Amino acid sequence: MKIAVLFGSLALLILLSVPIGFAIGMSTVLTLIFFSDIPLVMVSQNAIAGVDSFPLMAIPFFVLAGQLMTSGGVARRLLDVAMALVGFVTGGLGMVATVASMFFSAISGSSLATCSAISSFMIPAMIEKGYDDGLSAAICASAANIGVIIPPSIPFVIYGVVTGTSIGDLFLAGIIPGILMGLSIIVVVYLQAKKLGYKGTGKWEGFRHLLKTVNEAKWALIAPLIVLGGIYGGIFTPTEAAVIAVVYSFIVGFFIYRELTLERIYQDLVETATVNGIITFMIGLSTAFASFLSMEQIPSAIAQGLLGITDNPILLLLLINLFLLALGCIIDNIPATIILSPILLPVVMKCGVDPITFGVVITANLAVGFVTPPYGPNLFVASAVSGVPMDRILKWIWPLVGAMFAVVLLITYVPGATMLLVNLFR
Repeated sequence: MKIAVLFGSLALLILLSVPIGFAIGMSTVLTLIFFSDIPLVMVSQNAIAGVDSFPLMAIPFFVLAGQLMTSGGVARRLLDVAMALVGFVTGGLGMVATVASMFFSAISGSSLATCSAISSFMIPAMIEKGYDDGLSAAICASAANIGVIIPPSIPFVIYGVVTGTSIGDLFLAGIIPGILMGLSIIVVVYLQAKKLGYKGTGKWEGFRHLLKTVNEAKWALIAPLIVLGGIYGGIFTPTEAAVIAVVYSFIVGFFIYRELTLERIYQDLVETATVNGIITFMIGLSTAFASFLSMEQIPSAIAQGLLGITDNPILLLLLINLFLLALGCIIDNIPATIILSPILLPVVMKCGVDPITFGVVITANLAVGFVTPPYGPNLFVASAVSGVPMDRILKWIWPLVGAMFAVVLLITYVPGATMLLVNLFR
């Protein structure tokens, strides 16, 4: 009964469009009042304890770094590099949007920031060259999913805090899956462009032009090397790396590119404070929700239930993937990660899955939810930026969703996709 009321009330509140943070808190309080002797003060205590974490301080700094790099001209220069690399190929502009998203993902750590930054440049450019407006928006929304897989990744930080997994190892584990997801989107873009007759620029400008473009964008390209190299080199922690990213973004945008103004910095600070407030609120109440689950031993009951369905590791992992994919359609990845990680991690570990691999799997699964209705925040961002109606975007999104889920299954069943670099650097 407790499980039914807890998850039932949560689902009902989400369907009623109650903001996810409030829905999680209200479902926890309702269950505590009517079906538990645990005092209500537990909610506030665990909510505060949940956000009292040094690694979580990385989140606002990575968000701010992404904002500053967008305002400071970094995103545009990354697009120039992507255009020089693949712009001449059939479907080149769609590939440019994907490659640029991969570059920007290595800076922002956020899917929404990547979607907003790349869509504002690429959707108008693709429409101008004759691309269907719905396909253009679908490509940009899907490619932005890479923002939470290629490091640095905000969901990896949260998963690492919740499960005690090394955040540095999670960052390493996300590199190959992020590249694979980008390549899967590029394949779909190429096939669609071939079918519809969308050409690239048709002209390879040569290595000299490519080198010139890379040189002009060198300060943008160096950013992820500084952040990730510092973490893996043991120079600073992921949290300290986020602060370094902010300082570097400011220096590049204000003093080198000179596109960052005081007005834009103020707007970026306001946007970062707003986003961080939403994330912190969700993390706090999600922690209280997860703590209640633990106190009532609900995770072990669910784990036993899943193991009771089948003891075949292949089928069990497939069921978990499908469950995560469905859940990503209706709930944000941050509270889902906090709530589900303690529940599902013991189950997948019995199937021989490493906690690091599962961190990438759960993040990638929930990331697909960024482009699947009814939640799909990337769809709303792409629609808002481009003015393309949602139904036109949904017409083109499903092949891209299928390609991304195929990569999720690959990293689930092939441990080397996530653990190769982790084992190499250990």
